[in-house]
Amino acid sequence: MFDLVVKNVRVVRPNHPEVESLDIAIKDGTFARLAPHIDPTEATGLLDGGGLLAFPGVVDAHMHFGIYHPLSDDIVSESRTAATGGVTSGISYMRTGQYYMNRGGPYAEFLPDVLSISEGRSYIDYGYHVAPMMQQHIDEIPELIDRFGIPSYKIYMFYGSHGLHGRSDDQSSFLMTPPDERYDYAHFEFIMRGAKAAMDQFPEKAANISVSLHCETAEIMRAYTKMVEEAGELSGLAAYDAARPPHSEGLAIAVAAYLAHETDFPNINLLHLSSAKAIESAMLMAQTFPHIDFRREVTISHLLADLDHANGNYGKVNPPIRPRADVEALWQAVLDGNIDWVISDHACCRDELKVDAGDPENVWLAKSGFGGTEFILPGMVSEARKRGLPHHRVAELVSWNAAQRYGLYSKGTIDVGYDADLALVDPEETWTVQSADSESAQGYTPFEGHELTGRVKHVLLRGRQIVDRGSVIGEPTGRYLARPTLRDQDPGGR
Repeated sequence: MFDLVVKNVRVVRPNHPEVESLDIAIKDGTFARLAPHIDPTEATGLLDGGGLLAFPGVVDAHMHFGIYHPLSDDIVSESRTAATGGVTSGISYMRTGQYYMNRGGPYAEFLPDVLSISEGRSYIDYGYHVAPMMQQHIDEIPELIDRFGIPSYKIYMFYGSHGLHGRSDDQSSFLMTPPDERYDYAHFEFIMRGAKAAMDQFPEKAANISVSLHCETAEIMRAYTKMVEEAGELSGLAAYDAARPPHSEGLAIAVAAYLAHETDFPNINLLHLSSAKAIESAMLMAQTFPHIDFRREVTISHLLADLDHANGNYGKVNPPIRPRADVEALWQAVLDGNIDWVISDHACCRDELKVDAGDPENVWLAKSGFGGTEFILPGMVSEARKRGLPHHRVAELVSWNAAQRYGLYSKGTIDVGYDADLALVDPEETWTVQSADSESAQGYTPFEGHELTGRVKHVLLRGRQIVDRGSVIGEPTGRYLARPTLRDQDPGGR
């Protein structure tokens, strides 16, 4: 007997251009059979999909659980939020320093607390990336891979002069690093060298060991922020966009690429590209260094919002929301196949923390970041309809590609042996985004009033229904994803 049969769905799979009318049988949390007809009497449970599109569960590979609020609370509310949008797996960034756990020290002492706090609280399966903030963390990379199942590392290139929200010259206090160390280009180089040494030490995991970069240039940002503030001609998101100009992204991408070339480190992820100049630089670097396996990421917020449609200062984020021309350049890159995955960069920042109570119109005082994980799949389905992007490409962008890069080999598609993660979507339902409808503790959204066509109705995590008609049901059953994960049908993981 199967545990569940999902009847009457149109199955969307990455790398399969055809949308197929199939039934799906699930056993022990994995897909067990796909066929045009499966007798429902062969299963103990039945879910009638009503002709909905069945997408693989979304892999949101860029989240920030616990950045502004205690992890114990944040992972509950924000994983519920993720589930309502069809997200079944999330990989959250974590680092020492201010925000997150507000502590420094080695990851050997830090991460056990993170994992202990997370356990039993998430409604989706979850993993972590970490950022090596000091030399000791680079030395810990082999332990991070072997003990914690964390093979992916982040570099925040703009931390050379900026904190999360604006200028910050007190680097060691903000990052809680030793006073005699600097978080700079040399440190970024040494992270890549440490990751390369780990690839040599763990050849069976080398494909999943990667370095991800937030590409903005600290020196450019410092100078332009000063000019924009002193001129006083711009305000709001337009001022923030001008203070962190697109060529700052382009230059940082070039520096990151050359460091990868210098260190012979092949697996580079360029995070949340936000502008035409960022795309231009990323593609130039791919041509210049063909031996580097670059992957390019964009957020759903940079694809849906522009300066005039991001709810004012509630749309402050790093890198900034850009003008419409940059949004269209990002979409062209998606259509051309030059973007590898779409994520949320979800960072729940509640209303009372987001804008300054005494001066709410001052963008420089607003905190950076916001949530949006629940809009990845409906946003992509909606825009794909307008722009002629096939459904299977949406599945690749929101599920398969990131799963493969980051070692989630049990995730990302609908096929026998993979985790039975499903998002059933009504592609015809048009709805208006309202923050009041969200499970997030945030209390607002930059997408307020946006109209989308395509809504997630039901979600399954490893064969268990966690969203029914748009509402979260049951208790949290998300599991920690030590990477690489394995597929039931292939003990080798591939």
